[in-house]
Amino acid sequence: MDTPHGTPAIELHDLRKQFGQQVVLNGLTLRVDPGETVVVLGRSGTGKSVLLKLLVGLQKPDSGVVKIRGQEITALAEPALNKVRAGIGFLFQEAALYDSLDVGDNVAFPLRHRPVNGDKAGDAPDISARVTELLSFVGLEDAKAKMPSALSGGMKKRVGLARALALQPDILLFDEPTSALDPITGAEIEELILRLRKEQHVASVVVTHDLRSARRIGDRLAFIHEGVFVFDGPPDALQQSTHPFVVQFLKEAS
Repeated sequence: MDTPHGTPAIELHDLRKQFGQQVVLNGLTLRVDPGETVVVLGRSGTGKSVLLKLLVGLQKPDSGVVKIRGQEITALAEPALNKVRAGIGFLFQEAALYDSLDVGDNVAFPLRHRPVNGDKAGDAPDISARVTELLSFVGLEDAKAKMPSALSGGMKKRVGLARALALQPDILLFDEPTSALDPITGAEIEELILRLRKEQHVASVVVTHDLRSARRIGDRLAFIHEGVFVFDGPPDALQQSTHPFVVQFLKEAS
């Protein structure tokens, strides 16, 4: 699914969300262009994961605008929303693999349960070839028959990424892609994110606490504090920020 020329892949305006008395998002505005990687940073509990759920319609904002490829999605009925979601890949923090399915079937799941080419599911040979291609991309072509219980944390993340890519999305959402991984495995995941930007021109929103990782993979960094972005710019400009929260974040991360 392609984004019309000149249209942002993702556009948020004055996004607000609260749960009871807790205000999570308080007028959030963001633009992500096709092929751009924006990394969202902030303290735990500040709404980063909520933001990702709003982007795929898993939750709805109290007010504000969420546009995907120029289309406002907040009022869409489920069938129309599912068409939008088909072009969005989501890598969950814990990979969220199906324990009862082997690696190949996990990656094939979206291909078997969502429309392909607009109106029908792909046939078995096409699915098998696509699964092999995706597992090769993430370096796990020999793990097709393994069960999730036999995989390391990094392998699970890579299988989750392969599954997220199954329907050839032009937008990817990552929730803490390098959390709980050793530095070498984390760097492998980062390299895959960079390859996707370079080779497939996907737009990505990455939520992370890892400032080093954010600087490596992000075209822009966006710091969320008290429900709004208090910094949104290239990594090289981060040190110039005088906002107290950003200054403290950088100090604690050093």
